[in-house]
Amino acid sequence: MFTGIVEELGSVAGVEHLGDSIRMQIAASTVLEDVHLGDSISVNGVCLTVASFGDGHFTADLMQETLDRSSLGALSTGSKVNLERAMAAGGRLGGHIMQGHVDATTTLIKRTSSENWDVLRFELPTDLARYVVEKGSIALNGTSLTVSSLGDDWFEVSLIPTTLRETTHGELAVGDIVNIEVDVIAKYVERMMLPGLATENTPDGNTGLTKD
Repeated sequence: MFTGIVEELGSVAGVEHLGDSIRMQIAASTVLEDVHLGDSISVNGVCLTVASFGDGHFTADLMQETLDRSSLGALSTGSKVNLERAMAAGGRLGGHIMQGHVDATTTLIKRTSSENWDVLRFELPTDLARYVVEKGSIALNGTSLTVSSLGDDWFEVSLIPTTLRETTHGELAVGDIVNIEVDVIAKYVERMMLPGLATENTPDGNTGLTKD
């Protein structure tokens, strides 16, 4: 699990294409302080497994599902990426619960800058719209953000100077594509509310719920 509080900006140090997969080397420092083989690190919101590591870098393998669902396949040497280690059990939940399982990608369609913050408007994928609510949480490139405004086919987030400075969002331009992960709690609630699902997986059909 992750919280969407980006720990550092890393960069792609190398990309090796292996047929239907990619091996990517990421230059980093903070997320390597206590790294072990097999650890999970969020790279632009995608949970990747540390396959190897060395002085100032780690490598991860990206399978086809990851390439299909996310924007990582479009990265090249020098690309900046948001990095976060998996949340420690005793850590603070500074953002919101995130799995690092990207739902889709979305495109920045408008950027409005002011003196102290920027408002970014993104396309809202139709099949994810039901999970997005105004003032709710959403993850963009692994950053926990709040939906500040919402339309039928778009949503906006308002970014403070810290977010603009410490994440890749500060350099996003109209037309850029980012990874999106909606709030997983909304998915579970939707699943549990499906007709018949509450009883179909219990031996006696008893959900434990009582009626008035």
